[in-house]
Amino acid sequence: MFKATHCLVFRMLSQHQATGLRIDHADGLWDPPAYFRRLQESYLFHSLRAACEENPVSDEGLREAVSHWLDQQAALPSGDRTWPLYVVAEKTLAEGEALPIDWAVYGSTGYDFLVEVNGLLTDPSQDRQFDRIYGQFTAAQTDFAKLANSCKKMIMLVAMAGEINALARRLDRISEKNRRYRDFTLNSLTHAIREVIACLPVHRTYVTALSGPSQHDQKAVEIAVAQARKQNPRTAHEIFDFIRDTLLFRNVEEFRPEDRSGVLEFVMKFQQLTGPVMAKGVGDTASYIYNRLVSLNEVGGRPQQFGAEVEVFHRSNEERLKNWPHSMLATSTHDTKHSEDVRARIQVLSEIPKEWQAALTRWSRLNAYNRIRVNGNAAPDRNDEYLFYQTLLGAWPDAPISTQELQQFRERVLAYMEKATREANVHTSWVNADEDYEHAVRHFVQAALDDYVNNLFLRDFQQLQQRVAFYGRLNSLTQTLLKLTSPGVPDFYQGNKLWDYSLVDPDNRRPVDYELRRELLQGLKRQLSQAEHDPMPVLQELLASPTDGRLKLFLIYTVLNFRRRNVSLFNRGSYVPLSISGEKLNHVCAFARTLDTETIVIVVPRLSVALTEGKEVWPLGNEIWQKTALTLPSEIPAGVFRNFFTGETVGTELVHQKRCFFLAKVFRSFPLALLVR
Repeated sequence: MFKATHCLVFRMLSQHQATGLRIDHADGLWDPPAYFRRLQESYLFHSLRAACEENPVSDEGLREAVSHWLDQQAALPSGDRTWPLYVVAEKTLAEGEALPIDWAVYGSTGYDFLVEVNGLLTDPSQDRQFDRIYGQFTAAQTDFAKLANSCKKMIMLVAMAGEINALARRLDRISEKNRRYRDFTLNSLTHAIREVIACLPVHRTYVTALSGPSQHDQKAVEIAVAQARKQNPRTAHEIFDFIRDTLLFRNVEEFRPEDRSGVLEFVMKFQQLTGPVMAKGVGDTASYIYNRLVSLNEVGGRPQQFGAEVEVFHRSNEERLKNWPHSMLATSTHDTKHSEDVRARIQVLSEIPKEWQAALTRWSRLNAYNRIRVNGNAAPDRNDEYLFYQTLLGAWPDAPISTQELQQFRERVLAYMEKATREANVHTSWVNADEDYEHAVRHFVQAALDDYVNNLFLRDFQQLQQRVAFYGRLNSLTQTLLKLTSPGVPDFYQGNKLWDYSLVDPDNRRPVDYELRRELLQGLKRQLSQAEHDPMPVLQELLASPTDGRLKLFLIYTVLNFRRRNVSLFNRGSYVPLSISGEKLNHVCAFARTLDTETIVIVVPRLSVALTEGKEVWPLGNEIWQKTALTLPSEIPAGVFRNFFTGETVGTELVHQKRCFFLAKVFRSFPLALLVR
């Protein structure tokens, strides 16, 4: 089966039509570690056999050599392994969870980085303020953990009832084989399985007959069973204990040898099922219900965690460099609910809670007459209305739009709201669409986005939208430079070299205007070539016309070329977090990459509304940065640094016997810095 389903893949690899593989939904496999190992074995075997055509080697000898070599790689620390094929795996990681160390891959597809940079650009100090705003507007207090638990149960009771019942029958047959467990009924086992899966804190565990439970797997199962027992005091504890001991192979010796294979099959099937339940229950359903700040509701995201400090971002980068130095770094993918630039705008709201709350009050009042009564209640409900306003702020086009363009935008938002409300499964769903509620949502959206000239709501909306858009561009530039320079391999989803305000699929799979991108890139190259010794006029022109997206294109083009000229530095260079002092210390993220005598320093702004004191200006010079300074540790050699973007030189100064850069000089002319020693 493996050979039949992968023949096309390996042919493309052998003909160099592909140079690596991205494996999505790996947690849905029976045995993910074995699958990744087989991928590497097959690729290496076919590559070696093709190379040995003139001096043939027996297949048996070749397979033995391949297996031995892969065993040697598997014994190395994960960061030192060299697999024959570049493979990355889509993996949604829970808080504190790491990519399984026994996977024969180079890392993940990058959702972990997306979550980390999301946290960095969200103001964690406004957590309670947003709880209050969201709760007051929707007239509900939502606990995300409880919501996720109930959504997983709903998925198991409706969409995946057949799979859960089949799993319970497997366990029932196992219990019949042992006198200690045979009194458990099928109904009680079915209920207990649902409860344990709903409480599992990770997508799945990876217990096999060969490996047994790892410490991480054991902890996850123990947490799930303990929580399930606590939530179900009327269910016999012995049933939960039986499930726990079975999942961890603790009771396998209590069964006859001929019955033990059934225990293993149950465990493997259980593990294969928990991932889809988590994906549908949390990644889809709960993340379309809990709309406090929807930029946090991405694949692998933790919507209940409102922002993070810079130290968390540094720690994640250090761990990735140690364990998965060639992991992908993603900010937009085919699966993201909002593109990177939409999220960059919505993150701005975390800094302006008072303005956001005031706007919500005005907009809701202005759109009050657009609601329709459905079953005695106003529709759309307040939660869907709250989502709608965030969506508009994030996706609104940059340039002034015509009546026809407004109509096209309205159609995109209508499609998004239909998908969002159906995924939420609150008033309507894909299986049982409520036409009355969906009609009310369509009417509300159409009325809110109608008659661009005389629409009081849109006039008011434009003021906050333009403010959010300005700071959103700065957020986007920050996350782009971080992606380009952090440990790992930067990944760019189609079309995202310019500002891209796409929503969830199919919106993010619309045709991309590559001709426009080619023209802009060629024009940018000409400008930079003509200004080779003084790029400042080009940068000033880009900063003066930020809406066309060339700023982002400039950043990507120049830093990718810098990476190409400094491959060893990015592949093997160390990662050194840098400390900040001064009044604006919370508004900077800075680190160095070093290799031998090569050193670069990356400095980016964050939380820029407070940084600029609410003025819509690029954060440049003394007026913004004052005496804020970046300290260079002793392991970074002394020297003069040149800003790669501007060509300006920056020297260190002694402050309390420490070598420092004053950020007013670092950000003299451009709001981001890549300093080259």
